[in-house]
Amino acid sequence: MGRRNEHTREELKEISLQAAEQLVAANGLGGLSARKVVACIGYTVGSLYMVFRNLDDLIVQMNERTLDRLYETLERALAHRPPPSAAIRVLAQAYLEFALTQTNRWLALYEHRMPDDQNMPDSFSEKVARIFGLVQQHLALLCPQRSSSDVALAARALWSGIHGVCMLSLDRKLESIGGHPMHEVADSLLDNYLAGFVSSA
Repeated sequence: MGRRNEHTREELKEISLQAAEQLVAANGLGGLSARKVVACIGYTVGSLYMVFRNLDDLIVQMNERTLDRLYETLERALAHRPPPSAAIRVLAQAYLEFALTQTNRWLALYEHRMPDDQNMPDSFSEKVARIFGLVQQHLALLCPQRSSSDVALAARALWSGIHGVCMLSLDRKLESIGGHPMHEVADSLLDNYLAGFVSSA
């Protein structure tokens, strides 16, 4: 890795984010620190904080890149344009696979907390909303008589359930109590939720 003064500001930001991603992928969010990042890239902590306000800023930008990657993964899963009910299942399965294959980066999205006196930037919230938008789009197509507020609430409720299945599976709590595999639990959740969503419209 190049030494200080060999990169532009944007290049320094990029290699710092790449280093942070590698550290988190290998060791989880708890394994990330400013000193570890600069040790990877050959710069000082002071140089790092010339391109990031603080460690929280670096983590948020890293997590935004993960959200971009997740969104691209979900979009690719829809490339064959399945009908609405199948599309929602495809999105759920793609989300589960992302959580399984990018586990530490996925967990970092939920483990990071901003200081009490700071809000998450709008850019982060917009990327989260874009992901929910994919679910809302297909729920609206599945049940067009539903109001937009009903659809938005349903998307969040359904995805909260899928997220819960992910978390319990990664903690091995589903299997430890004699449960079913993650994908079977997710399928059951989708079957029952979507049936109820349509029939109660």
